[in-house]
Amino acid sequence: MDIGPLRSRLNAAGQAHLLQFWEKLSADEQQALAKNLSGIDFEEVNAYFKDAEQTLATSAEKIDNDLEALSPEVCGSVSRSEPSQIKEYEKLGLTEIGNNRAAVLLLAGGQGTRLGVAYPKGMYDVGLPSGKTLYQLQAERILRLEQLAQALTGKKCCIPWYIMTSEHTKGATLTFFKKHNYFGLQPENVILFEQGCLPCLTFDGKIILEAPSRVAMAPDGNGGLYRALKSHGVLDDMSKRGIECVHVYCVDNILVKMADPVFIGFCRSKGAECGAKEAVGVVCKVAGRYQVVEYSEITLSTAEKRAANGRLAFNAGNICNHFFTVDYLKRVCQKEQESQLKHHVAKKKIPHVDENGKTVKPESPNGIKMEKFVFDVFQFATNFAVWEVLREAEFSPLKNADGAAKDTPTTCRHDLCSLHQHYAIAAGVKFVHADGTPYTDIQSRSASDADEPVICEISPLVSYAGEGLESLQGKKLVPPVVVEVAAENNGLQIKQGGQ
Repeated sequence: MDIGPLRSRLNAAGQAHLLQFWEKLSADEQQALAKNLSGIDFEEVNAYFKDAEQTLATSAEKIDNDLEALSPEVCGSVSRSEPSQIKEYEKLGLTEIGNNRAAVLLLAGGQGTRLGVAYPKGMYDVGLPSGKTLYQLQAERILRLEQLAQALTGKKCCIPWYIMTSEHTKGATLTFFKKHNYFGLQPENVILFEQGCLPCLTFDGKIILEAPSRVAMAPDGNGGLYRALKSHGVLDDMSKRGIECVHVYCVDNILVKMADPVFIGFCRSKGAECGAKEAVGVVCKVAGRYQVVEYSEITLSTAEKRAANGRLAFNAGNICNHFFTVDYLKRVCQKEQESQLKHHVAKKKIPHVDENGKTVKPESPNGIKMEKFVFDVFQFATNFAVWEVLREAEFSPLKNADGAAKDTPTTCRHDLCSLHQHYAIAAGVKFVHADGTPYTDIQSRSASDADEPVICEISPLVSYAGEGLESLQGKKLVPPVVVEVAAENNGLQIKQGGQ
């Protein structure tokens, strides 16, 4: 194999060490490494590292003086809006869906490393009575929402589901969907595509070998979405389908309302090209541009600053739940704008080879991974909207294995059951013990375990957000309660008391 041209490229880029084990590799390993290296734009990677150095050098700087609170005109809130106004937003959103103008886009490129599993997080079962995974819950919410939109508009409709995977998750995700017959969705409306990867670097900018014949690579972050949308023809597919707006979200939020008609309707009513649904963190303007800012980037006094009405000035925060028009995505995916997105730097413990070609797993950070964030494109927006929601109703992420302080399978299961319990109570359900005595408070905690909420699971096929439960009014139910669609007549099937 003639590697002269490749060696010249590496020498010019200061990455010649990547061939240090070449002579010791088998023919197959040499071919694999050459293919691996040929797919890397070394000049681009070096340029990214220069930007990363600047990011690391300025990471401790605070940006308080450049912050501006969001204008009230671009903000809305589920807790401060009249029910009639929320209904109007919902009707507008359902009309968009009913006319086949809305899609959902799932960010599912991450692995379940912190969760302790070797498969994509969307395949995870948090221990609900039904045994449903995150993917199944989300698929069934899409199906129910299509029904609601069709009931309003009288038109048969479809919500295309675009799923951005990575090289680590695409194969397993596709196999999982095929195995489960796409959970009732049409296969042609579930579109998988893959985000890119970038080499991992040492602190002095050298690309890391994780094995003598393999470069250490990592997904380029959920902000890799914009390059992937264009390179995989996803934007073209959206245009062919007549899609005008897209709801983008992360896979690990068990409470996520995909294509939330209230959120879509709010953004449409504001004429927004870009929007965010918020519950935690800081969304603001920085030097006149919309941006998500971490609390670590501002001082405590700024984080606690109050507006004239007494509310926090910087109270909106990102839960990776976004609205984009397709026209806006087409614009930000152009190279002249996508290239302006800066890489965020994470110091990581990256497996690497030693001088003998043996893989070493470091005990402390030895390099960096570079990634872009999906919300980095906010800066290009001129018409922006923020919809504030209740965390307990819409945000419960799955990040860690049980035993951690938060964001575990147990907290996700409890949060979902708590939400569904509130839906049931609002519909007129009374939760009772096996002896018929009622639970005494809204939390309905078990007498035997103060930390365990009542188990109440309502299938997304029955209710998207608490609607459609009228037939439960006046019922006394013994937990655990599971409400599903009855196969024989499409009515409700209620299982209770562990039956």
